[in-house]
Amino acid sequence: MYQVARELEFCYGHRLLNYAGKCRHLHGHNGRAIITLSASKLDELGMLVDFAEIKEKVQRWVDENLDHNMILCKDDPIVPLLESAGERYFLMDTNPTAENIARLIFERAVASGLPVVSVQLWETANCHASFVADSDAKAP
Repeated sequence: MYQVARELEFCYGHRLLNYAGKCRHLHGHNGRAIITLSASKLDELGMLVDFAEIKEKVQRWVDENLDHNMILCKDDPIVPLLESAGERYFLMDTNPTAENIARLIFERAVASGLPVVSVQLWETANCHASFVADSDAKAP
């Protein structure tokens, strides 16, 4: 199997609902996502996927939707306040944990047709979460 990976950096804010720790408060991260693709064959140029294609399909979406944005659960009571103030936000159906944001990016990469096998999201230099493809799933 061949694998390639591309790192994406973006800044985001979030908070966790129904959480007793510090992350219940609005705060921000300098995130780093590592998108890993895998395939058993290379194309006619000898590439799994051109790194520029990963940038175009995933980095662009991250930049437009997540970078310098508040990532919040759709049930967060602060959403109307942000909306009335004209602030940016991105809503998720779930709490915007590192695990769920990694899955969000994974699903976006899959939807764009990339043979993604995992996404790691580093919230800090010491903490990261991953979402990995089901071993029974077929890559696109």
